[in-house]
Amino acid sequence: MKVMKFGGSSVKDAEKIKHVSSIALNAHEKEPVVLVFSAMKGITDMLIEAAEKAENGDPGYRRLVEEIKQRQAEAAAKLFTEKSDAEAIMQDLDQLLNNLTDILHGVELVKECTPRTMDMIMSFGERLNNRLIASYIESTGTPASYIDARTIITTDASHGSAKVDFEVSYPKIRKAIDTVEGIAVVTGFIASTPKGITTTLGRNGSDYTASLLGAAIDASSVEIWTDVDGVLSADPRLVENAYVLPDVSIEDAMELSYFGAEVIHPYTMIPAVDKKISIYIKNTLNPSAPGTRIAADIRKNSLPITGVASIENAALINIEGGGMLGHTGVASRVFSALAEIDINIIMISQASSEHSICMVCREKEAGRAVLALEAELERELHYRMVQKIDLVKELEIIAVVGENMKGTPGISGKLFSALGNAGINVLAIAQGSSERNISFVIHRSDRKEALNVVHAAFLGDQKK
Repeated sequence: MKVMKFGGSSVKDAEKIKHVSSIALNAHEKEPVVLVFSAMKGITDMLIEAAEKAENGDPGYRRLVEEIKQRQAEAAAKLFTEKSDAEAIMQDLDQLLNNLTDILHGVELVKECTPRTMDMIMSFGERLNNRLIASYIESTGTPASYIDARTIITTDASHGSAKVDFEVSYPKIRKAIDTVEGIAVVTGFIASTPKGITTTLGRNGSDYTASLLGAAIDASSVEIWTDVDGVLSADPRLVENAYVLPDVSIEDAMELSYFGAEVIHPYTMIPAVDKKISIYIKNTLNPSAPGTRIAADIRKNSLPITGVASIENAALINIEGGGMLGHTGVASRVFSALAEIDINIIMISQASSEHSICMVCREKEAGRAVLALEAELERELHYRMVQKIDLVKELEIIAVVGENMKGTPGISGKLFSALGNAGINVLAIAQGSSERNISFVIHRSDRKEALNVVHAAFLGDQKK
């Protein structure tokens, strides 16, 4: 049995739903499948907007609910050949939408939308779409059962990004899937607390749901269906010779995902990885393409790196001062000050002289970060132990990633020679002891050239 997950762009309307359902039904002929679907593309954003309008006392949230209803009704009318079938599913969906309207009206009255309420509101996108698709698959002659993931996935109460209780969830998942005749259609993204309160799993939550289901039932594989052919060696919008990677190790996939390869989020892979289940990235627009396999048993190839990724809109903060030399606790205070205001540090670099600490964060957070650091280091700045705190914006982080880099001499030399020959200035460098990743910071204007230069130096023209 395998798990297949389809994202919002793959199920945004009736035509897309028919297409992905045919992919799933063809797969089901070869082995049993469990399906996970996201909300229709754009619906979750509309739900969030509706919640915000209701919180502000704006009755415009009712118009958004009507738009959601219209999209569901249009899809139902095109999916079902029998008008009575379309009307029957719309009766079910109308009940959900009436419930949604009541919740939003409550938000309007109290003029407050708590994280708990927001999770409940956002859950409607998946619940509507998965009910619709389960009914459609059933209408094609294949038994299908809708499963609300809130009944099988248990989390804590961290609304917006809940933590899954694996020990409680896995037996519930297995029991629910075992009782299904035909195809199980499971809502992605949502779960619930032990008290039954709705939660959501955060960014890429539907991918996480698929991984959880796969791990719980010891699936043969987990397939993430999206709108690209797989994990790419670089961003094809910027690197003409970027190509699909047929196989990627789990470690490399996590590195590439963190640094901008947004096909799959690193955290979503963990349940399947723990059970040594392969994850495939597949393209609904090109279902015959083999895609990318992510697994623990990937054999090394002859190429020095796996791929090149980047993070845009970065800013560099440099804390410099002779008084920091041998002065304990400065770094701890710096990072504590930033943690207190929820600023994530993407990259760190410090010379052994201890004369400066360099860190990179998102550009939109840089102003707040500097203010927090100036407040924390006020005494050191006053007594000139720290001379200055510099901020440089409009930067890009580029990461060269690959399992084969480990223990291979000359990688850094080749990298920086290529950049130097192209006249690209590097502002900061970081490399972990794993040797799987060399990250460096450049000016945003050099982004495209740097990516192409590095890709050409290590991977040449591997595009088939």
